Amino acid sequence: LNRLSKLHHWWDGRTISAERLQENGVDPESPVVQKLLALSQTLIGFPRHLSQHSGGFVIARDSLARLVPIENAAMAERNVIQWDKDDLDAMGLLKIDVLALGMLSAIRRALDLIGLRRGELFTMQDVPAEDAATYRMIAKADTVGVFQIESRAQMSMLPRLKPDKFYDLVIEVAIVRPGPIQGGMVHPYLKRKQGLEAVDYPSPAVQQVLERTLGIPIFQEQVMQIAMVAAGFSGGEADSLRRAMAAWKRKGGVEKFYDRIVGGMLERGYEQSFAERIFRQIEGFGEYGFPESHAASFALLVYISAWIKRHEPAAFLAALLNAQPMGFYSASQLVQDARRHQVEVRPPDIAISEWDCTLEEAPDGSGQPAVRLGLRLLKGLAGGAVERIADARAMQPFDSIDDLKRRAELSQQDLQALARANALSSLSGHRRQVAWQVAGMQTMPGLLKDASIAEEAIVLPPASEGQEILADYASAGLTLNRHPLALLRQQLKKMNLSTALEMQSFPNRKLARTTGLVTMRQRPQTAKGTLFVTLEDETGNINVIVWPALLEKQRKEILNARLMTVYGVWQREGEVVHLIAKRVVDHSAMLGSLMVEGRDFY
Repeated sequence: LNRLSKLHHWWDGRTISAERLQENGVDPESPVVQKLLALSQTLIGFPRHLSQHSGGFVIARDSLARLVPIENAAMAERNVIQWDKDDLDAMGLLKIDVLALGMLSAIRRALDLIGLRRGELFTMQDVPAEDAATYRMIAKADTVGVFQIESRAQMSMLPRLKPDKFYDLVIEVAIVRPGPIQGGMVHPYLKRKQGLEAVDYPSPAVQQVLERTLGIPIFQEQVMQIAMVAAGFSGGEADSLRRAMAAWKRKGGVEKFYDRIVGGMLERGYEQSFAERIFRQIEGFGEYGFPESHAASFALLVYISAWIKRHEPAAFLAALLNAQPMGFYSASQLVQDARRHQVEVRPPDIAISEWDCTLEEAPDGSGQPAVRLGLRLLKGLAGGAVERIADARAMQPFDSIDDLKRRAELSQQDLQALARANALSSLSGHRRQVAWQVAGMQTMPGLLKDASIAEEAIVLPPASEGQEILADYASAGLTLNRHPLALLRQQLKKMNLSTALEMQSFPNRKLARTTGLVTMRQRPQTAKGTLFVTLEDETGNINVIVWPALLEKQRKEILNARLMTVYGVWQREGEVVHLIAKRVVDHSAMLGSLMVEGRDFY
């Protein structure tokens, strides 16, 4: 199963060839393999997983169990209805969803930290509106960690759209969606926004509906309004159209409206080409188009989170780390980005760190504070142990590891987690020395330690920088030492491989080659088989585009590489830059001791 999943990664409608199975050490003649492939083929189209809203409920007049099958959820005292939302809708049952956003938690935490710094309550209403510096940051796609506009697709759109007012963010949120993309609305809107195409309207009625989006329907409400003013739909018919465009449906079921929409427009004097284009755009909305009200409320969170990142980057990082897991980026990537923005990040320390990441002001109170990593990031350390550490430390600082263990009532596992993360260095030297000391504190069952026997202290040499980096990733998922590729840079220079920073100045169509840690692979449904890869080095990120033909040719290297070298052509369109891959090499072996078997350390 592991071999086949790594081999395929996604379903593209084709069977796996015998040659590809053999290349990956799988016997195509094995009855077990053949049965597995047959069963997998049978499962195509089944629900991928059982999911539920964080809060939601169904209302019925009588006992719900009489109407729908109900089963126990994994969590105690929780039940799940086996029907999906479409089944409930068909039966006319009232369903209410209570949605949740991790960014709401992160924003609240960030605002609390800002308020503590300023000595007064600071809320969303206190964030200045229409801040020019915030919009400049957004227009440069400097949006790692920002709500909604942190994905590859959004970052590619931002320098083209160049938002400079709130309503631009409303459009940005809505336009980078499968609906507008499938409906062919993105490029016409951009051309009009950039002044490359004239804005025209086939009638004053249509102009009234589409003027705020330069003549291009982007929101669900606009599609409904066009159906009414241009095709003669009644309010009830327009609502039926909205239901056919319901969110998350792979096929919106709007085909049955073709004659009514196109015919209605022709009857009212609109050209065939306009009517056909509007219908194609409506079909695209079946692949998920946003309501304007939804986009506006999301845009508010976009602006608030972007303002915090621009003006309070330390609070932004601490809040994001304290709200994990959430968002598009790992803790390591968030820390790397913050450090590139001159935010000082300090390691977890048993003498200082709390459970959450905290801010530490400069002695003179000037500039941005430093972020002290919290003990929550340490793998294997329970929250209860941290509470006992905080209580004991409040009474009196720890003077030794023995003192820490005794007063905080820590288990051997707790101490080992702290030692692995180098969080005990303020009590007993470097990581290796602490780990040795902690290991020596364990008494085997049935054995008593003879206090009369003096054990000679052993002094261990500190670990190399590479070993320290490896230990950081293994214990906390990130490092505050140099980036792993910084250790390989001299070797990479000999191979004429450029950094992300060096490539930023490359002209369009320049041949380029680079290497980076693979932090992301994306293959959107709308990309027609194209794979988007994000590489990271010590200077920044490189966005790589892998066309389907190359993916088919080098699937093994592209899907399995941890450290990927890409030879290709640099593509520049204004501030939007990509590397179009022509050849890929898996250089994961160069990571040496930094690579952990079976896991991506980044």
